[in-house]
Amino acid sequence: MTNGAYEIWEGMYLVGGPGVTHAEDATSFLVDCGEDLVMIDAGAGPSAPRIEQTIRDLGYNPDDIAAIILTHCHIDHIGGAPHFVDSFGCSLVIHELDAEAVETGDPERTAARLYGTVFPPTPVDVRLKGDEEVLSFGTREIRCIHTPGHTPGSLSVCIDHRGKRVLFAQDIHGPFFETFGSDLGAWRKSMRGLLELDADILCEGHLGIFTSKERVRSYIEGYLKE
Repeated sequence: MTNGAYEIWEGMYLVGGPGVTHAEDATSFLVDCGEDLVMIDAGAGPSAPRIEQTIRDLGYNPDDIAAIILTHCHIDHIGGAPHFVDSFGCSLVIHELDAEAVETGDPERTAARLYGTVFPPTPVDVRLKGDEEVLSFGTREIRCIHTPGHTPGSLSVCIDHRGKRVLFAQDIHGPFFETFGSDLGAWRKSMRGLLELDADILCEGHLGIFTSKERVRSYIEGYLKE
């Protein structure tokens, strides 16, 4: 454990977000896949060097980051990605429906204008398609599940390891705006799909990490009832 970072489950770490790096950062995570490291989201941008240092403090080498999976195209999740791509040559992975916003630096769809900043147009290496794709890194299989609603290309990431199912479902709570391309009907369907996964641990983008099946289910159902 270092600077507020900690191990969520074996080889999966919280490395960025409020209380770890900066309040504007959505949570970001590091997954030890054996030969490779994978990040899930990369913070808002200015604190990317702090996320990098946190990874080093955990005993890992950022040169081993093979990919960053971006759960959607908003600046608090993608802003640090250019730092890691430029410094370490890792690939960027995002669903195809959010890829254009990243590649053009769209100030509305990335929410950069809301944050009073600019996101530089950044090439995407892997555009995920359809409802689900499974990516293999080192010894792990990582399920990337299309969960539209907050944005058209929102993803949830699911990893099964040693009897636990860990779900990275970043912005369950929204918000939902026309400028984001939000769709409440699609969101409700996505949330019902997440409930069917029956995850043991939920890593949410802003509101915490929930560490039992009961707490995960209660959290998701609470938003569906609102």
